[in-house]
Order: sequence, then C-alpha cells, then structure tokens
Amino acid sequence: MATSQTPSWREGMSSDNIKGLVLALSSSFFIGASFIVKKKGLKKAGASGVRAGVGGYSYLYEPLWWVGMITMIVGEIANFAAYAFAPALLVTPLGALSIIISAVLAHIILRERLHIFGILGCVLCVVGSTTIVLHAPQEREIESVTEVWQMAMEPAFLLYAASVMTTVFILIFHFIPQYGQTHIMVYIGVCSLVGSLSVMSVKAIGIALKLTLSGMNQLIYPQTWIFTLVVITCVLTQMNYLNKVISRVDLNTQEGSRLRGDYCSSVVVSVVLPK
Repeated sequence: MATSQTPSWREGMSSDNIKGLVLALSSSFFIGASFIVKKKGLKKAGASGVRAGVGGYSYLYEPLWWVGMITMIVGEIANFAAYAFAPALLVTPLGALSIIISAVLAHIILRERLHIFGILGCVLCVVGSTTIVLHAPQEREIESVTEVWQMAMEPAFLLYAASVMTTVFILIFHFIPQYGQTHIMVYIGVCSLVGSLSVMSVKAIGIALKLTLSGMNQLIYPQTWIFTLVVITCVLTQMNYLNKVISRVDLNTQEGSRLRGDYCSSVVVSVVLPK
C-alpha cells in the first residue's frame, strides 16, 4: 500500500533559494555584530572629539569604528549575494534577525538592558521571518538586467519611488534641521525609506553579476550602471544618518530596535520583483 510523504521544507526550496537563505543568515550575523562594534567606536571617538550625533566626523579617525564598518561591509556583501540567488521576499525579512543578534550583544557587551518588550519583539521577528521564508515564492528566470529595468519602470513602482524621494527630501531639509537633535525618528525615517529604494537596485546588480559570470555580459547595458549609482547613493545616505543615530541611541530601546530593523520596511517593493 503506497503512502504519501510530505516533502520537507528543504525539498520544497530550490538550491538557489537555499544558497540565498544561508547568505542572508550570515549577513544578519555580520550586520548585527557591526552595530555593536560601531557603537563602541563612536562612543570612543565622541569622548575625544565632536560626536556624530551633533554633526561631527571624528569617528573617521577611530580604528574601532572602521572595524565595525568593515564587518558591516562583509555583511552587506553577503546580503548583496543573497539577492542574486533568492527572491527579495525571502532575503529582506531575514534582515530582521540582525535585531536579535545586536540586541543580545548590546545586552552582553554594552550593558544595555533588554526589556521584556524587546524579548517579545525578538520572538515576533523569528516567527515572522520563518513564516515568510517557508512560504517564499519561486523566482522566474531573468535573462537580462533590462527585464528588471522594465519592472522598475512600471507605474506602481515609479509612483512609490517618487513618493519616497519626496518624503526623504522633506525629512532632510525641513524636519532634520528642526527636530534632528530631539527626535531620532527623522533619521531612522530617512534610513528606512532610502533602504526600501535600494532593494530593487541591489537585486538588479546581483542578477547582472550572476548572469555576467555565467557568460552573459550585463556590464554593457547602461541600466546596470544606473542601478549601481542608485545603490552607492543609497548606501552613503544611510551610512551618514545611521552614524548619527547609533552615536545617540541605546540599541535595546524601541528606537534602537527600529533602527536595526530598518531594512524590513523595504519588503514593500518586493511585489514588483520577479516571482
């Protein structure tokens, strides 16, 4: 008598999805740890110079901050590679796991108390990320970066991008000068919104490199370089405002958790990516 077997979650995922999953998990570890190292570097630099929270850049001369920065770069490279193998809907939510890593390390290393609501938030992150990963859709094959460009040119995404850019400019030129020193949410808002725009470009570059290495040169397309320029602009903007927040915030407060999870907001744009 034949018996039906229920396929395991691993059998239900493609090999590319599994590679993306491993890369995304390692990315979360490096990025979560980098916040702690950078925070210690910013505190050390602030003790002998102008703090980043008030516009100073003395942290650029602090070796410990650069160790944290390099750790974050390693994590972002792993995250970047993950987008080349797996859908954004799978990779992006796993960024929330860096919240747990940095919260635990902040509690141990920085002596920042992890409250009961912080623990509850970490549990919800695990449940939410696991649920999305187990139900992540299969990605259709992309044969050119121009296909991603066509998706980026769809009216829905263009409207979203225009709304985000307008909001970011309002935050930077109106709200930050007035409320930046007293309300860190304006900084976090900039980082989150800019991060949501970078998802499409990171995904496009990941696909372009994957196809190029397989023999289909995508570097000849101007769209590849436009996506690269967008990523560089987004990264530099986020790095500037992240440093201002990290130098001031307790990483186990509500704002600290929001800061570490700012990448989760970018899942909104995954609906325009290939499924």
